[in-house]
Amino acid sequence: MTRQPIDTILFDLDGTLLPLDQDRFIQDYFARFVIKGQELGYSPELLLSALQRGITAMVLNDGSLTNKERFDQVFEEASGIAAAEFNERFAPFYTHEFGFLRKHASPSPLAREIVQEVKEKGYTVVLATNPLFPSQGTEARLGWADLASSQFSLVTTYEDFHYAKPNLGYYRQILQLLGKKASSCLMVGNDVEEDMVAQGLGMDVYLVTDYLINNKNKDIASYRTGSLEDLATFFKESPPCKP
Repeated sequence: MTRQPIDTILFDLDGTLLPLDQDRFIQDYFARFVIKGQELGYSPELLLSALQRGITAMVLNDGSLTNKERFDQVFEEASGIAAAEFNERFAPFYTHEFGFLRKHASPSPLAREIVQEVKEKGYTVVLATNPLFPSQGTEARLGWADLASSQFSLVTTYEDFHYAKPNLGYYRQILQLLGKKASSCLMVGNDVEEDMVAQGLGMDVYLVTDYLINNKNKDIASYRTGSLEDLATFFKESPPCKP
């Protein structure tokens, strides 16, 4: 690596370690979520509105509650459905219907190779996926990429995190939990706004371009960029982590 001493690698999941058509994935997720809720006897219009408001609330979370707590609070207010009751009845969705969303992913063996490479070289490895899903949904998507949470020192999920990307509070919480400095970290992701924002804290960044998201058409010339294959080469050529 060009900047030392990097000792921690943060990886985004969707569109980075897991090649994914995110727009189609989200559209299908919303549709299946509503259909499942309708099967359970809930109003589809009410459910969709409450889901969207809950997600927005997590993205804007101020850190006083976990993302799950914030979602449940807003979802319950918007729908009139008790969150605890809904979560219990809806839990099977993430072990069954959620799996059908895999069709929007194009898993690559490079993901597992990359994670193994950096672990073998002694780096601390973090799955820095936007914590908007329950842990079951995160575990499922990791599985699609032939990865497991046990391979990471930290996996960010909505049960544990108090912020979401692109809020810098999200990255600060990772640093706090790991006891790391931003200058010792490299954030790898495909979303210019959500992932490259980590540079604002002093992290090094790497923009994966296979499924690039740049909604604001920001100039990306200042970032290190490359495909997932380029990233694999980058880590193979990187030195071992210095103890």
